[in-house]
Amino acid sequence: MAPSSERELWNERLFREAHKPMSDSHHPTPSVAAQVLMYVSVALAMVGVSYNFDSVGPVAQLLSRQLGFSDLQIGSLNAVYSFPNMFMPLIGGVLIDRYRVRTVMLLMAAICVVGAAVTALDGRFSVMMGGRLLLGIGAETLYVTVNVALTRWFLGTRSFALLFAMSISLGRLGSYLADRSPSFARTLYDLGWQPPLWLAAGFAAVTLIGAVAYWMIDRYEAARGALAGVALRERIAWRNVLRFPAEYWYLVGLCVAFYSVIFPFRSTFAIKYFQETHGLTLEQASRTNSYVFMAAIFATPMFAFFVDRIGRHALLLVLGSLLLPVVFLCLGTDHVGLWIPTVLLGVSFSLVPAVLWPSITRYVTTEKLGTAYGLITMLQNTGLTLANLFVGHLNDRSLVSSSNAGGYSSMLWFFGVLSLAGLLFAALLRWRETLSQRRARIVIV
Repeated sequence: MAPSSERELWNERLFREAHKPMSDSHHPTPSVAAQVLMYVSVALAMVGVSYNFDSVGPVAQLLSRQLGFSDLQIGSLNAVYSFPNMFMPLIGGVLIDRYRVRTVMLLMAAICVVGAAVTALDGRFSVMMGGRLLLGIGAETLYVTVNVALTRWFLGTRSFALLFAMSISLGRLGSYLADRSPSFARTLYDLGWQPPLWLAAGFAAVTLIGAVAYWMIDRYEAARGALAGVALRERIAWRNVLRFPAEYWYLVGLCVAFYSVIFPFRSTFAIKYFQETHGLTLEQASRTNSYVFMAAIFATPMFAFFVDRIGRHALLLVLGSLLLPVVFLCLGTDHVGLWIPTVLLGVSFSLVPAVLWPSITRYVTTEKLGTAYGLITMLQNTGLTLANLFVGHLNDRSLVSSSNAGGYSSMLWFFGVLSLAGLLFAALLRWRETLSQRRARIVIV
């Protein structure tokens, strides 16, 4: 663990860099119109790619009925999306270092379009797996380019942190639209599994439009010297891994456990689960599931603003993590309706990410942030891959269906135990932080 004096120095450096006025730069500031157009282009890219990630959930039961897909195969469609991102942070960092951000963003958006089109093209499982694999390769690296682009354009402005939180909300908006697609595109779902996936390919095309727009705006502003050109080196330096403090590893454990519950449940199996255990129609189940991301669209920036004002990162992570096992306790209880666990899941999914990702900078020095974020992203996607496959296997072994709704108990137990593991890591972080504060008070006295 680094000495407190060293931590104060790098936190002070981070604060100065984040709050440095743009007028200090030797480059002219992009116009407000250019900044707005840039953010709109990024918004299009985020909405389109997030819609595609969540496009499997609404068609899960159609894939099961019409194509005979097992739950393991359905889970594999999202697992293979996450699989390349067990190592893509390495490749993505090299690409961003070597080529312009706008070029990498455009390339990844094009890969997303191809992946979405291949997924919708053919009902064979192998073909759909290939499409989802391509989509995963393009999507996660595109997220990285968006973060770099936001940093390059807005680092030093007062709204920098809020803009980052809003970019997360834009992704949630795409997921919300995917969940609501059985309502606004009901006629497509009535035609079977394929038209809804072609709709997802259309949203991927929106991502490409956003990337093209960003390429044009960024190229124009760079040519006239209006960008500060923040240099971000996100290469992984493995020698730094053993130097990370215990607090960082507690955050990693919480991140892996939390997201291995949220996305496999909400984005893969929840809609099918609601249909087969509560007798909801596809439209009703999708609408219920969408409330989680609808809440996150507005609540995540609010929580981020709140955390910046009061601190208490570890305590808030404990509170957010505590809600998750309660969600699955409620789902496993017959007399509790769906609205209570849905609300709790929405609050947890809004609060934990708003606190978790910025907290990494509290425990890792600036020169190691690339390694820290790269490592946690790789482990997060490893958890997503394995959880999707394992839950699919559990459901198949339990022969889940509308006539065997009780078979989902194994899935609920798995997610509940994994939620408790996330809560344990959050509690350890809180304990460690409290211990450090007590030691600091003793030293002062």
